Amino acid sequence: MNRVPLPSAPPRVPLDAPGTDGARPSVGAGTASSLSPTRGIVCMIGGVALASMSDAIMKWLSAGYPIGEILSVRGVFFIAPILLLIRREGGFAILRVKSKGGQAWRALLTVISIFMFMEGLRQMALADATAVTLTQPLFVTALAPLLLREHVGWRRWLAVAIGFAGVVVMIRPTGDAIAWAALWPLGAALLAALRDLVTRRNTLADSSVATLLYSTLATALTGLATLPFGWLSISAFDLALMACAGLLLGVGHYLLIETFRWAEAAVVAPFLYMFMVWAVIIGYVVWGDIPDQWVAGGAVLVIGSGLYILRREVRLRARRRAAESADRRAE
Repeated sequence: MNRVPLPSAPPRVPLDAPGTDGARPSVGAGTASSLSPTRGIVCMIGGVALASMSDAIMKWLSAGYPIGEILSVRGVFFIAPILLLIRREGGFAILRVKSKGGQAWRALLTVISIFMFMEGLRQMALADATAVTLTQPLFVTALAPLLLREHVGWRRWLAVAIGFAGVVVMIRPTGDAIAWAALWPLGAALLAALRDLVTRRNTLADSSVATLLYSTLATALTGLATLPFGWLSISAFDLALMACAGLLLGVGHYLLIETFRWAEAAVVAPFLYMFMVWAVIIGYVVWGDIPDQWVAGGAVLVIGSGLYILRREVRLRARRRAAESADRRAE
């Protein structure tokens, strides 16, 4: 999607901006003495809020402009905060990448995922589309054994099954009420999960800022390529909205990077699910939308499953570290 991915496990680093997808951070992690969990949580909630506002603006604009056009224009303004990050982290040297193929695959999956998410936003209420995208960590967990040869125990498989049962509830595949539009954000979540797994496997040596910049450029240029298919003249007000969407998303990513400077990933990662809270609030204020019982019930199952998988990963990682520490002492 066009915003931070949700974690299927405690993020190792700040991601694509926020490094829950495994890109190596270009910023140093906070030391034990410099950690401030409260500040980290505030940055996480603020970053998620700004990204949600950007989503809302894009949904508003998608009613009157082609998706490629608004993504291209937004990308121009999204790059501005990234340039500030580049300057802060030492200059353009951090943009060198070792895995050009990995970055290309990641950019391709990002572009398709964002276009699918935008089509879902165009057709669905903001909170409904957001609820479906929360399946991303479930897809990551389900695909990790196939693509990364990672072991997934029965507890996490059960959580994945319950989470996808929640998706079935949200789509409500009975009668005439089936929500076919939900397949757009569901497909976006699947591709975003594949993107995160590609990042984990192929681009760990590249900085998170470089990864974010190249994915943003790919999205903006793909949007630009849709120009021959009928862009529309943009009013000054709508141009300002597109600029605002790009700046909000950029600053939101900056705050999400700051999150992992100030707090451990396992502490702040659950607050990424604030995307759902902000989507409900913004959707109600702007469009008067309230999720129905199907979406609310399904979202509870999906979020609960994601949080359980996260908790399970934290425990397993702690056990592995304890075992490694015991082995070193034994030596």
